[in-house]
Amino acid sequence: MDKFRSSVVRAKLQAKSFMNDAGTKIVSSSSDLAQRSFTLPGLSRQAGDILRSFLADPSDKKTALNAIPKPVLLRAKGLAVFRVIKAGFVFSGKAGSGIVIARLPDGSWSAPSCIGTGGLGWGLQVGADVSDFVIVLNSDEAVRAFSKGGNVTIGGNLSAAAGPIGTGGAVQTALLNPAPMLSYSKSQGLFAGLSLEGTVLVELKDVNKKFYGSSFAAEQILQGVVPPPEDASTLYETIERAEGLDDSQLPDEAYIPSTTGEHLNLPSDRKDSNDRTVFDADAGTHGFM
Repeated sequence: MDKFRSSVVRAKLQAKSFMNDAGTKIVSSSSDLAQRSFTLPGLSRQAGDILRSFLADPSDKKTALNAIPKPVLLRAKGLAVFRVIKAGFVFSGKAGSGIVIARLPDGSWSAPSCIGTGGLGWGLQVGADVSDFVIVLNSDEAVRAFSKGGNVTIGGNLSAAAGPIGTGGAVQTALLNPAPMLSYSKSQGLFAGLSLEGTVLVELKDVNKKFYGSSFAAEQILQGVVPPPEDASTLYETIERAEGLDDSQLPDEAYIPSTTGEHLNLPSDRKDSNDRTVFDADAGTHGFM
């Protein structure tokens, strides 16, 4: 029996080691693929489309009840916006790409810096699954993490919490002591509490270099050394319109989405926003979610 138990332990350790090694290689290979396949204009347009689906539409104020709150956007020091595609059978691979921007001292937004991610999971997976993510960077430290040109590990370098959705006092209370990053996710067009724990985001240096025509570091791009490109105009316009929304007459309705799509009410009297859960929708993965 002891020999059997020892064999089981060894098998588990070997499997874990394999997944760790494979996950690391997939992150690297996904980044290499993105360097060859993506362009900054394309990723900027993709980010604009994604962000539009997460933010309120000023022409229909009621959309603010199911959007990233205006106060969250106004106090954001940066935004990371990306799309992840998961596909495979038994073993599943994930690859994602997007951009990160930072708010400059004058209140405007920096030019975008391209980012990518990847990972390996297991379990039954038939076909492809597409998920969109917006990470709101609430601190200078969070922005600096994306500025250094290395890997940013969610939950490693910096913690992230599921961000509130909606309007009213509950949102303001949740922002009294927010996590360095607030994460938002959508799957099949609906808000979902997908976990970003363990996600590794890397700078796509070659994609940046190809567009900007020089080896500008992410730090320079996010500090405003490079002027915002016209290709990202939709992204900036979407943010500006959402920031100008008048939501003062809307009811106090705020929630956090669960992994099953349920709305978990966010009480207006909560005193510590850091007790919010980052829901794990896919616990059997490595390298992403």
